Amino acid sequence: MGSNSATCPVVNLKRWLDAASISIGALFREITWNERVTDRRMSDRAVSRIVKRYATGCGLDGKNFGGHSLRSGFVTQAASNGVPEHSIQEQTGHKSTMMLRRYIRRGALWIDNPAAHVGL
Repeated sequence: MGSNSATCPVVNLKRWLDAASISIGALFREITWNERVTDRRMSDRAVSRIVKRYATGCGLDGKNFGGHSLRSGFVTQAASNGVPEHSIQEQTGHKSTMMLRRYIRRGALWIDNPAAHVGL
């Protein structure tokens, strides 16, 4: 459970399941132009379009974002917040620490760099 109900994934998943009347099948589904939730699974392209739209709405260049940005952003932020790699790996299902580390963006590598602790 998250510390804020507005952003807690568990709370919001339950809200979505209730609002969309989902009890079986895909969690993330297509929504028609008249806002009807279908039984069809949402495509990866639809996820990418949504991420791009919201990134643009936040003043960012939507061309630099996609569905995979959610996964790499989660890993990068968790690492920046000091979450142990094994915990991140359990959450994301990465098979190896080496692959997990490829997800941690370069900026996160400087957060707790050892050089900062030796007087440099």
